[in-house]
Amino acid sequence: MSPASTAEVLQVLQVNPWFAALPAAERRALVGACERQSLAAGAMLFRQGDGVREGQGAFYAVLRGHIKASSLREDGKEAILAVLEAGNWFGEISLIDGLPRTHDATAVGDAEVLALPRPAFDGLMGRPAFAQAVCRLLAGRVRSLYGMVEDATLRSTRARVARRLLLLARGDATQARQPRPVVPVAQEALAMMLGVSRQTLSKELQGLAREGAIELGYGKIAIASLDRLERLGADSQESAPGKP
Repeated sequence: MSPASTAEVLQVLQVNPWFAALPAAERRALVGACERQSLAAGAMLFRQGDGVREGQGAFYAVLRGHIKASSLREDGKEAILAVLEAGNWFGEISLIDGLPRTHDATAVGDAEVLALPRPAFDGLMGRPAFAQAVCRLLAGRVRSLYGMVEDATLRSTRARVARRLLLLARGDATQARQPRPVVPVAQEALAMMLGVSRQTLSKELQGLAREGAIELGYGKIAIASLDRLERLGADSQESAPGKP
């Protein structure tokens, strides 16, 4: 990658708190070893179950567009785990444990990614600062997964919707410090993220709107009150509407 391209990419990726926290030398080494890859809408970067043989595979970053991380059930129904925006890094798990890919990675619209080849990833893992950063990245993913399990078992449906909107407001996997005022997510995609029907989601969104937490618009959801959304996201199953 040319110096001009590297400088451009570094600026785009700075939105990611994980990447921004890397020492400058690690950021330059990481980006400098990457290859740019363009994807057409619907193109799959990898599929769930794809093997990653020794010396193959890559660690990826979204440079432009969106990458959908999802899984398909046996009946063909899709579950969206996350929609990764510019700045998000992903794909490290299979490079570390050598096991197959855990989900599908598909371009939502035209997209561009950076691909860090496996040999370069392994080389950077020999540098303590980068290896520690990857540990922090994995720790963040584990915390997020624990949160999703807790939501599914302890939270009301409305609270789950509120908490997912809070995650999306911070870029989902990116988790920027400051939430943005508008969440650009289609209700169909949000329903698949939560594993609920469109009808159920619509009911809960209308409830959040009546509470003054959000405002609904075409293809987007605006956060009207962050405090109210956080309060509603803390509700347990026992305090859900209609529960005794």
